Amino acid sequence: MADALKRYAGPVAVALLILIVGGAMLVGWQRYNRDYVVSVEDDGTAVTKVIAEKIAGTSSLKVSELSGTIQSSARDVRGFGWLKSDQVVKMPFSVDYFVNVGAIGADDLEWDAERRTLIVNAPDVTVGKPNVDESQRTLVRTGGLFVTREAGEELSRRTSAYAQARAAKSAGSPERMAQAREYGRAALVKLMAAPLAAAGQGDARVIVTFPAERPNRDRWDVTTSVNEVLANRRQAR
Repeated sequence: MADALKRYAGPVAVALLILIVGGAMLVGWQRYNRDYVVSVEDDGTAVTKVIAEKIAGTSSLKVSELSGTIQSSARDVRGFGWLKSDQVVKMPFSVDYFVNVGAIGADDLEWDAERRTLIVNAPDVTVGKPNVDESQRTLVRTGGLFVTREAGEELSRRTSAYAQARAAKSAGSPERMAQAREYGRAALVKLMAAPLAAAGQGDARVIVTFPAERPNRDRWDVTTSVNEVLANRRQAR
């Protein structure tokens, strides 16, 4: 038996190696085809089409949105410093803010029976990826004695990247985050209204706290968990 296993070990290892290499080559080809191969019509004309797409579920609740217009500028130098060009672009942008309600568990919900208050210890608001709408550009100004195609493409790439970074920085500022938390607080209070009403506590108060606000949470006289409240309510019926 041992001799048989040794005899087949080599071929099996080779077969596994071939499968691994083949799988890696297939993934590499799929990525190359997705990112670099141009889809064309029968006459060779490039077409607009969806090359790859994916849909996924999420438990995040959108609570706020920052929007406005952003200006982005970039410079490019080529030809040993002789070919200098620059570009200024203005375009609208938006950034979404979310609260991951899926991360709120039973341990994050506390019931203050004396004050008839539900305390929700929520995760912090997160900032989504900035959406810079280059299709709605209101200004594109390119300057330079001679702007090559490569320089134009690089200027466009840089202005887009700079706009994304600047929008993300603005969205993540303390002022904007504070505003987003207030919107998140209001959204969670509204979200909790239905289960409270179902538990016969429709007139209860809801307090939402975020991580940075919880050092003083010991001031609450919390003696009963939400699960106990719901269980007691069911028994009373």
